Amino acid sequence: MNCDIVYLLPLFTVTIGAILLMLLSAFESIRIEVASALSVGIFAVAFIVQLVPIGLNDVLPFVSLFNGMLAVNDFTRIASMIIIACGLFTAMSAISYFRQNNFGSLEFFSLMTFAVSGMMLLTMAQELITVFIALETASLSIYALVGYNRRNILSSEAVLKYLILGAFAGGFFTMGIALVYGALGDTGFAAIAATISRDGLLQNPALAGGLLFILFALFFKVTVFPFHSWVVDVYDGAPIPVTGFMATALKTAIIAVLANVLLLAADIRESWLDMLFYLTVFTLFAGNLIAIGQNSLKRMLAASGIVHTGYLLIALIAVSGDQFSGSVILYYLAAYAASTLGIFASLSYLSGTDEKRKEFNDFRGLANVRPYSAAAITIFLLSMAGIPPTAGFMGKLYIIVTAYQSGQVVLAVLGIISSILSMWYYLRLIIAMYFHEADDLFETSGSRSAPVCAFILAICVLALSLYPVAI
Repeated sequence: MNCDIVYLLPLFTVTIGAILLMLLSAFESIRIEVASALSVGIFAVAFIVQLVPIGLNDVLPFVSLFNGMLAVNDFTRIASMIIIACGLFTAMSAISYFRQNNFGSLEFFSLMTFAVSGMMLLTMAQELITVFIALETASLSIYALVGYNRRNILSSEAVLKYLILGAFAGGFFTMGIALVYGALGDTGFAAIAATISRDGLLQNPALAGGLLFILFALFFKVTVFPFHSWVVDVYDGAPIPVTGFMATALKTAIIAVLANVLLLAADIRESWLDMLFYLTVFTLFAGNLIAIGQNSLKRMLAASGIVHTGYLLIALIAVSGDQFSGSVILYYLAAYAASTLGIFASLSYLSGTDEKRKEFNDFRGLANVRPYSAAAITIFLLSMAGIPPTAGFMGKLYIIVTAYQSGQVVLAVLGIISSILSMWYYLRLIIAMYFHEADDLFETSGSRSAPVCAFILAICVLALSLYPVAI
């Protein structure tokens, strides 16, 4: 019983913290800096507790109470740590952003903490209804965060598009749950895996159709082609801290669920291997083609996020379900999260009032005026492009080697080509910062928390590259 409490203590900490922040938002005397510090403290405590090792085998906490609905292991633990870290760094950088953009309030941090709580529950869920509840907890919070700047037309347009399309995705998910339950009379992952292992996937059309609907809903959330059309406009309209949070924490949670679903039984992945192959190829190159044509940094980063989803799909195709540890997937997610959060933390204070600096040309000559900020952004961009000696390079290397070893040579080659193509739009910003004269003094009025956040993440990107991962 005591061990069970330890396993769920990070989730309880974040959830109770979210409720506390919600209650504190009723008091006008409490400043936004207090909410930011409190949320950082909540995430820090949860992160420290989450460091307790568990092992590869599933542990079912409070099994008599939850009936196996939740499972924790090292994969879920590290995925949750990445999500918590995303919340922590977003809370740090958001205060600098709101100092320059005066629409922040305590509810922002409460909503973000609720979103983290839902995402942590997603990584642990072993039953489809629990997955749906966790997914909606995270999604509803993010809907509100995307449209948080109610005075901005782009923000209102973004939340409307995301809400409508997200509702369709939720409908697909619930239809999938209904079909699975109709086929099996159960929605637990264990029952689904046992049925597929015994009878095969395609022998039960309702089960196959239900799982396909569920996959489509998850593909929408993680921006797999052709479910990616919303991401550029939504990321562009959302406040900068929210964009960085969505791009990292939500992707980590959904990829964890996708891994749990695709690796339920070998027959699932083998039955849909051709579909996953073509979706991966289109995801890699559609994202690159969209990113190349962008002049806005937020839109470029949104499109590049589609490409990174493609690399994660390569890893999901290549990994083996028999001895799945998820180390390659988690390493890539950590490297991507550090790089993406770092560049959005930099934009949080460099973009200025009303995000007036958000295009490539707006950052011309940044290295002459703010050399340390330019150096940090360069580290993040090189990591996202997959150039050594950064964590992004090692993450892509691990995925490509894993794909080659599993016989997916075509995907490994296409992954290398995609990485070469991505250098065009990542190096474009580096050229603008270092090879042009400054047209702007890049004056900012925010707090120093976002620059500190960017500095810490730049160190993380370099330090992670030294961490070995077993393939």
